[in-house]
Amino acid sequence: MLLIPFIRANKTEVIARLAIKNFHNTELIDQVLQLDDLRKSLQQELDELLAEANSIAKQIGLLFKEGKAEAAAVLKARNSEIKEKTKELNQKLAETKDQLNEKLVEIPNLPHETVPPGKQASDNITVHEEGVIPKLPENAVPHWDLISKYDLIDFELGNKVTGAGFPFYKGKGARLQRALINFFLDEAIKAGYQEVQPPLMVNEASAYGTGQLPDKEGQMYTIGADKLYMIPTAEVPVTNIFRDVILQEKELPVKTTAYSSCFRREAGSWGKHVRGLNRLHQFDKVEIVEVVHPETSYQTLEAMKAHVAGLLQKLELPFRILRLCGGDMSFTSALTFDFEVYSAAQEMWLEVSSVSNFESFQANRMKLRFKDINGQINLAHTLNGSALALPRIVAALLENNQTDDGINIPKALQPYTGFERID
Repeated sequence: MLLIPFIRANKTEVIARLAIKNFHNTELIDQVLQLDDLRKSLQQELDELLAEANSIAKQIGLLFKEGKAEAAAVLKARNSEIKEKTKELNQKLAETKDQLNEKLVEIPNLPHETVPPGKQASDNITVHEEGVIPKLPENAVPHWDLISKYDLIDFELGNKVTGAGFPFYKGKGARLQRALINFFLDEAIKAGYQEVQPPLMVNEASAYGTGQLPDKEGQMYTIGADKLYMIPTAEVPVTNIFRDVILQEKELPVKTTAYSSCFRREAGSWGKHVRGLNRLHQFDKVEIVEVVHPETSYQTLEAMKAHVAGLLQKLELPFRILRLCGGDMSFTSALTFDFEVYSAAQEMWLEVSSVSNFESFQANRMKLRFKDINGQINLAHTLNGSALALPRIVAALLENNQTDDGINIPKALQPYTGFERID
């Protein structure tokens, strides 16, 4: 959530930067400022009345002591008027604050100055690419055929038990999943992240705090009777650990990692780009989250990028890093880098990670602050990254490592799988 004083002092800049995200609702900006003006006016009127009421209370006491009951009665009548007026003002002030907040949370985060303009994924900029795209056997097939051939995942059973996009992992398919989760967690722990195991459901305040609500409400699975939401990513519960918390500056950075299942009600479409493991409604992911000092958040972003790149290097997967354009960024992000691995059998790039800096946007919504060495309270910066999301990693591993007589497992994973190949 943007800070109103910043919007007011930099209105022209705010409008120009939001246009990079293809957000052009300048009327909403004006409504926020008008409601804030009304809020301040009501607050000032209320403060003046309360000050008058305090003064009158003192005068009434003195008048009674002096035996001036009639004059005291006049002031008591005025105090009664003030009480009624303050009651009205408090109600109007509360309504105005609610209206202001409802409008304010509809404004996305400002993009960083390095975010390129653009409307869609094709406008993203490749900033790094490495790895060798493998040459596959002539009879190479995409991962959905390999899954069927080696009996690794059962999509039909998942469809029977739950619905499309909720597969069963079986045998070596399940062991490969577990191996990747443990590998990613161990690598995160080596990098200084503390592991937590978060709940898979969050309340409305948590979904609001990280910006899923109201922006992504239609994409989240809800537990209506209990007003809970299935998490779309571990970022939501992990970041909300620090909601309404004031950290000490010496505690920063706070580095947390978590494995969780993730649930997303995404719009369906047809084609190989959403076939098999390319798009699921439930999938596994290891997340890294950092709460940092504002002065170091972009250094942290680079370190998180390097961490994700290191994972892909160890998995021997060719990958590239994209700087997202304004139109392809999330509502909450200030700067995002996507990682994509090359799927040789599908001959296409698959997104496997997003690493983002939210600056103070989430922290302001969550009231996540820190006290500096001078005792001043400041908003922290938050960052998160997928390290990594499993389905498309599995797809690329299966496809890129297939041979005529089996699928080879990368050396880094073999201590975790307990086998060197799937055959």
